[in-house]
Amino acid sequence: MASVFETNLATAERLLTRFRDRPLGHFIDGREVPGQSERLFDNLSPIDGGIINRVHAGNAADVDAAATAAQRAFPAWAALPGTERKRILHRVADGILARAEEIAVLESLDSGQPIRFMSKAAERAAENFRFFADRAPDAANGLSLPARDHLNFTVRQALGPVAVITPWNTPFMLSTWKIAPALAAGCTVVHKPAEWSPLTAMLLAEIMAEAGVPAGVANLVNGLGEEAGKLLTEHPAIKAVAFVGESTTGSHIMAQGAPTLKRVHFELGGKNPVIVFDDADLDRALDAVVFMIYSLNGQRCTSSSRLLVQSGIHDAFVERLAERVARIRVGHPLDPATEVGPLVHERHLNKVLSYCAIAQDDGATVKVGGVRAGEPGTGGNYVRPTLFTGAHNRMRIAQEEIFGPVLTAIPFNDEAEAVAVANDVAYGLAGYVWTRDVSRANRVALKLDAGMVWINSENNRHLPTPFGGMKASGIGRDGGDYSFDFYMETKNICVALDTHTVPKLGA
Repeated sequence: MASVFETNLATAERLLTRFRDRPLGHFIDGREVPGQSERLFDNLSPIDGGIINRVHAGNAADVDAAATAAQRAFPAWAALPGTERKRILHRVADGILARAEEIAVLESLDSGQPIRFMSKAAERAAENFRFFADRAPDAANGLSLPARDHLNFTVRQALGPVAVITPWNTPFMLSTWKIAPALAAGCTVVHKPAEWSPLTAMLLAEIMAEAGVPAGVANLVNGLGEEAGKLLTEHPAIKAVAFVGESTTGSHIMAQGAPTLKRVHFELGGKNPVIVFDDADLDRALDAVVFMIYSLNGQRCTSSSRLLVQSGIHDAFVERLAERVARIRVGHPLDPATEVGPLVHERHLNKVLSYCAIAQDDGATVKVGGVRAGEPGTGGNYVRPTLFTGAHNRMRIAQEEIFGPVLTAIPFNDEAEAVAVANDVAYGLAGYVWTRDVSRANRVALKLDAGMVWINSENNRHLPTPFGGMKASGIGRDGGDYSFDFYMETKNICVALDTHTVPKLGA
């Protein structure tokens, strides 16, 4: 009887057939189309460095076709009753769940993320569509703001065609996190997925079309960020750009959209602190610390990549941590036993490994890991989960986003120092606080320069809550009605009650 791992490998080979038979194209105006340029690029495997498939590199004609289709489809989609958009988006969720295995296997194969985490990708993506589907009927609703002689009320209306540019780390779920509220609001979409993990974006486009999303409402253009992505952010038909990725790229997108006054929503980088006080439940804190940096290969924006531990418990806590890190299972992403898989691309692997030399040059210690994993010459972007100790917050390993399974441990003496160190970075996405002292927990949470703070918990997603960062970690918030604030315009309507005096001129 075949093992689960062997079954996953066989499923992957079967699913890859369609992508190997012909280059991956785009999905524009309701159908899959090849690129209008003959230029292709290779989608490389994080597992062995080989070519998974070839992809059409979108050019100006492809981007214009997608943006024009979105512009043409917008009036009818925006005018569709919210109850009908709700029905269609629930059918999208059904379609996602029906293809859950396909999504999980391809996502794991394409991104290097372990199947133990990607097995939930479809479930979480479906939740995104259902959550915003249920809010579609009320998306246009506003407030009643009566005055003495006038009645004011607000309504919201869809913004127009929007660009959604998504990253390579957990691409399917993050795509739905942006696309679902845009469609629920009545916007049309042009999606540009990351070139390092493009496969599942086509699955989502197919699922939406099969669920009844009209032609032109949801479009997909594959390509390179500096080419197709730039063309999309500059296109005059696109009214807003929702982007998840690096802070530097966010700055470029803001500049590219400035001439056409595009609205932007950015979820960018992070150098998130997890603060462990000496009165914390140290067993639970240890579990959370390990999970929040080494799960998903350390390749997620909310990873807690700086560990701040109170001095009195620092050495003992770090020793326990090092033992756990050394036991983390590195392996093939389709193996259910794997806890850390290969990083998405060799270029990214080299970046992550470069910080080991940087750490040592700055005087820190590579306590665990810091080297490639796997047998020499076998290929693949595998790295041993890494722990840096003997560090302080001025080191580059404490200031720069590494975006891999790498943790930097820093001691602190008291609450004031913990807050000062936590805030002393360019980023401000998330923070984590571990203490049994309720007053201290709230004091610290209020003082942290972070858009989200979890107390005595790992990252826990609750869809109605705002998700986003401060400083270099982003602009705007996702989640609940916060998403509609981005994808919709708010209009005030003032109705006179005929009881006020109208000023007269020339009477």
